[in-house]
Amino acid sequence: MIQSMTGFAEKRFDSKSLSVKISIRSLNHRFLDWNYRGAHIGEVENRLRAISQRKLHRGRVEVFLELNYLDPSALELHINEDLLWKMLSSLEKLSSRMDKRVNFSVENIFNLPHLAEIKRKKFSREEASFLESSFERTLDEVVKMRRREGREIGKKIRWHLKNIRQVMNRIEKLAKRQPFLIREKLRRRLKELKHEAPLSEERVAEEAAYFAQRYDLTEEIARLKSHLNYVLDLLSPEREEPMGKKLDFIAQEFYREANTINSKSQDIEIIRGSLIIKGEVESIRQQVQNIE
Repeated sequence: MIQSMTGFAEKRFDSKSLSVKISIRSLNHRFLDWNYRGAHIGEVENRLRAISQRKLHRGRVEVFLELNYLDPSALELHINEDLLWKMLSSLEKLSSRMDKRVNFSVENIFNLPHLAEIKRKKFSREEASFLESSFERTLDEVVKMRRREGREIGKKIRWHLKNIRQVMNRIEKLAKRQPFLIREKLRRRLKELKHEAPLSEERVAEEAAYFAQRYDLTEEIARLKSHLNYVLDLLSPEREEPMGKKLDFIAQEFYREANTINSKSQDIEIIRGSLIIKGEVESIRQQVQNIE
């Protein structure tokens, strides 16, 4: 099944002790690139990354997690008492010198570095499981969006493939005229050579074989048909593995065959057809860049 690399989902979940808002955005990337921001969740982050690796194969995954603790007992207050004592003593001395009371509010404790810190106790097994399941449910929404976009991309690619097949069928019919065009070119060539020297049967056969091999399009047309069938097979809904890189590679092969047809053809209509194929392939390659 085709899946794009772009998607977004944001959900909020509540448990007895935690309230969490999870935002997940996925973007195009050559590999699977994990980027986490938000509340410090320790080892749980590695578990969330592992969930992403199971469900996604390519793309930049940006995760933001906002966490609120509903149970005050889960928080621990740590105050650097020695540092606080030194600061209060210094303020006391300063007040004495200035003959004026210097106030020190509780809010200042949390604004000054290294003085006070509120820490979260380690997550319980239930809390860690809650965060994992919440993340997975949010990620499932991202996957659904990626699959929806993938289906739309698949439709566009099939439309381009249909156009390529139509042009290929026309080229195949036109290619049957190639021998007549080659025969005319060979006849002109032989006339030129007659002015130089008498021609042997062996020389005539060599010239005929050369032109037939140089301008024959049979192999290129056969390879294009094979590429078409292969891409349609990759687009099959039964396929589960990522196919973005395969489609990009086969698109390059399409382009190469179209170039060869363009260079070998003696028919202006075939040349125009090869240019149309190249344009369709370029459109496919742009779509493929967003496929996982």
